[in-house]
Order: sequence, then structure tokens, then C-alpha cells
Amino acid sequence: MPQLSFHSPLGALTLSEEDGRIVSLDEGWGRDQSETPLLLQVRDMMQDYFDGKVVDFQSIPLMLCGTAYQERVWAALRTIPYGQTRSYAELARSIGGSPQSIGQAVARNPLLILIPCHRVLPSHGKNYGDYSGFDGAESKAFLLDLEREILTP
Repeated sequence: MPQLSFHSPLGALTLSEEDGRIVSLDEGWGRDQSETPLLLQVRDMMQDYFDGKVVDFQSIPLMLCGTAYQERVWAALRTIPYGQTRSYAELARSIGGSPQSIGQAVARNPLLILIPCHRVLPSHGKNYGDYSGFDGAESKAFLLDLEREILTP
């Protein structure tokens, strides 16, 4: 499986591709480095994102392996506009299910940032909620702040 690793503000990240689609974005440096056109394109988009540019990741072909409900939640996450957030309850109302089932699907997101689960917050607003990616809530706060700073003139 072709992989391409790169440095980011969150540490080393590795993209993996299978059959012309991105299958994972993992922490750390991958063993098998390949520079396919898709991996180079997505790496460049990710670097633009971290450099403070508004990037729309919706055009990236993804290979998702989840339940039908998880994939529905992940598709809904991809529609949350850059710099905006939604609550678990709002997502539950829009696609069905409970805030808890939304949270379970969000926690199983295999493609952090590309499927922007960092844009989902608890309704109570007391904290960022659980975030399973990278360094947890600190990474989620970093990503949200990055997007807010770019949109704030």
C-alpha cells in the first residue's frame, strides 16, 4: 500500500492510498514511502491547510470501511464548512440517531482532518469533548483555532 509521510504542526503524519483512494491518515512516519499523484496532491493540500489556507478536502477520494450509519455520519462531517462547528445534537437531528451514536461514529473516524470531526462539539460548550486524534483535546483546539484565525480578518 503506497504511503507518504510528512511533517505537520501535529507531528509526523502518514497518508495511505489504496486503489486510487485515501484509506488512512495516521500519526508517525510510515515505513513504505511512495509518491503517487494522489498522495502528493493530498499532502500538498494538508500542508496548505497547516500553512493557514482555506482548503476544501471534499474532492479527495476516500475509501471508508464502516457501518452504514458510521459512513452516513462521516459524510455529514464532510459537509461542515471550514471554520464552523456543529454539536453532536445538531448532527443527530439532521441525520438521525442520538448524540451518543453520533459521538461513537465520530470516534471511529479513520481520516482525521480530511473528515473534520474536530468541528463537532458538545452542546454544553464546557470543553471540546473527547477527541481521539493526535494529542486529544489539545489537537482539537489547535485545529479549531487554526481555522478561526484564518477566517478572522
